Amino acid sequence: MITDPLFYVAAVPAVLITAISKGGFGGGLGMLGVPMMALVIAPQQAAAILLPILCLMDAVGLWKFRARGDLHSLTTLLPAAAVGIALGALTFQYFSADHIRILVGTIAIVFSVNYWLKPADTAPKPRSRVRGSFWGALAGFTSFSVHAGGPPLSAYLLPLKLPRWDFAATSIIFFAAINAIKVVPYALIGQFTWDNLSTSAALAILAPIGVLIGTALHNRINDMWFYRVSYAMLFMMGLKLLYDAFF
Repeated sequence: MITDPLFYVAAVPAVLITAISKGGFGGGLGMLGVPMMALVIAPQQAAAILLPILCLMDAVGLWKFRARGDLHSLTTLLPAAAVGIALGALTFQYFSADHIRILVGTIAIVFSVNYWLKPADTAPKPRSRVRGSFWGALAGFTSFSVHAGGPPLSAYLLPLKLPRWDFAATSIIFFAAINAIKVVPYALIGQFTWDNLSTSAALAILAPIGVLIGTALHNRINDMWFYRVSYAMLFMMGLKLLYDAFF
C-alpha cells in the first residue's frame, strides 16, 4: 500500500470530488480524479487505483438513482462504449495519456463554449443513434486510459436537456456499466497489483460519503443552475486536461 503522506494529500480530495460529482452532477468533475492523483504518482497507476473505487461509487449511485435513466440513450451509448473500450485496450501501447488529454480537453472546451454562446432558448436536440454511437464510442475509448469519458458523454446528453435527475441517472448507469467492463482488460494488462488494490481499499470509505453528499446537493439545485454548473465544470475540465498535456 502507498504510505507517502503526499499521495493522500492529493488522493483524498480527488476521490471526494469524483464521488460528489458522480452523486449529483453526472460525473462532470470526476475526470479530475486521475490528473489530481497523477501529480504525485504515474497516471497509469492512478487510473488503476481509482477504478475499484469508481465501481463502488457506481454501486452507491445506482442505489440512489434506481429505476431512472433515459433508456433510448443508454441502448445507443453502451454498445458503442464497449467498442470504444475494446479499441482503447488494443491501442493502449500506442497512445500516451497526454494524447488522450488533448483530445478530451478540446472536446470539453468546444462544447462548453458553444453552450454559453448559443441563445438561451435553444430547443433540446432530438435523440440520435448516429450521434449517440459516436459519442458513446469516444467516451468508452477515452475512459479506458484516464477515466475521462465525461466530456464525450456530456457532449451527447447535455444538448438533450433531460430533467436533471434523468441526466444524472443516465450518466451513473452508463459509467457503472463501462467501469465494470474495464475491470477485465485492466486485470489482463496487470494493473491490479497488490499495492494498487490495497491503496484503493484504504480510500474506499470516501466513495459512499462523497456520492451521498453529491446527491444531497443535486436535490437543492434547479434545472437551470444544474446545466450552468455542468457546463462550467466541463469547461474547467477541458482547461485542466490541456494544461496537463502541454505543461
